[in-house]
Amino acid sequence: MPGFFARLKRHFFIFFAVLGPGFITAVVDNDSGGIYTYSQAGARWGYLPLWTLLPITIALIVTQEMCSRMGAVTGKGLSDLIREEFGLRITFGIMLLLILANLTNIAAEFAGVATSLDLFGVSKYISVPLAAILVWFLAVKGNYASVEKIFLFACVIYLTYIIAGFMVKPDWKEAAIYSVSPKLMLDKGYITMLIAMVGTTIAPWMQFYLQSAVVEKGITPKEYRESRIEVIVGCIMTSVIAFFIIVACAGAYRDKPTDIQSASDAALALKPFGEYAFRLFSAGLLNASIFAACILPLSTAYSVCEGLGFESGVNKTWSEAPIFYWLYTLLIVVGAGVVILPRFPLVQMILLSQVLNGMLLPFILIFMILLINKQALMKEWINPRAYNVVAWVTVVVVIGMTLALTGISLRET
Repeated sequence: MPGFFARLKRHFFIFFAVLGPGFITAVVDNDSGGIYTYSQAGARWGYLPLWTLLPITIALIVTQEMCSRMGAVTGKGLSDLIREEFGLRITFGIMLLLILANLTNIAAEFAGVATSLDLFGVSKYISVPLAAILVWFLAVKGNYASVEKIFLFACVIYLTYIIAGFMVKPDWKEAAIYSVSPKLMLDKGYITMLIAMVGTTIAPWMQFYLQSAVVEKGITPKEYRESRIEVIVGCIMTSVIAFFIIVACAGAYRDKPTDIQSASDAALALKPFGEYAFRLFSAGLLNASIFAACILPLSTAYSVCEGLGFESGVNKTWSEAPIFYWLYTLLIVVGAGVVILPRFPLVQMILLSQVLNGMLLPFILIFMILLINKQALMKEWINPRAYNVVAWVTVVVVIGMTLALTGISLRET
């Protein structure tokens, strides 16, 4: 028995030592685009989309664990491995697509800042520049340890969505039934929503950021078991938050399902259920937007610099990694800059970013599957058969939904 408690204590301390990359990456997945997507799903379709969360969670756990394992075993980021194994030309093409998708995501995060603070009477011409300065200062003037602590604190604020979900007093029995009752429809809006839900939950940028963060934190195969637990806990947490966002909006719009124009509409719809429900949802949106606005430029800068062979990392100085910091700065300036343009289509940008994520995801997953099954690269840490099945099924399903959406769109034109 003393030996058991000694081992338990050791694993406990190792878990908290490696806590950070997996948990942060999974939870920040519920960014402003994710919150809008889940809010729209609940407001338009009620409890119907809840069934998707279970298979999406399984796919998220598998893909995130694969990246965490590759980072721990190889000590290299995902884009670095793609360049070494598949060549610079392919890597360059992927990086261009990733920059395009991530730039729309970054703009979507600053759009989330604008809409959330607009609920409290703050103009986007004030909120967005201030948020951009805060985001830039955090990474440029901090180090990995300090940045990670701030990110972990931000994760706690996501609990506001769980509280808001209970305050709406939804029909829990109906929500439970729809959570285990799959339903597919050849409807353009419904399929678009499904692609957006997959794209916002298993976003391409997450795979690059998680693996880079695991490498920068110095996690090795010795800490792999604890890192794996952290990844799983983070993935479950992000799906629980998504569940409560959908439930809250389904409850708020139960009498009149509608297409909401922004996540702020969802917050306003909660006002009849109490001022606290409204404020909690709004505060959660602001936290998620700023949180993701920090992570996304970092993820992009990590990916591009690793893929093209430049120095990267927040532990390095500007002179040691100039390309990394200049790219990080440029992404923030452009992402925030387009949002403060007059008549900028905030809602369309948010939804577009999630759909682009869903369309880019299969290509990233294919490279991940090929890499993690290379015996020379991963040795005894190659993928189990079950993981390969889940990963390939995810690829096929997302491609199938994208083709279905394209076919429906062409038929309607």
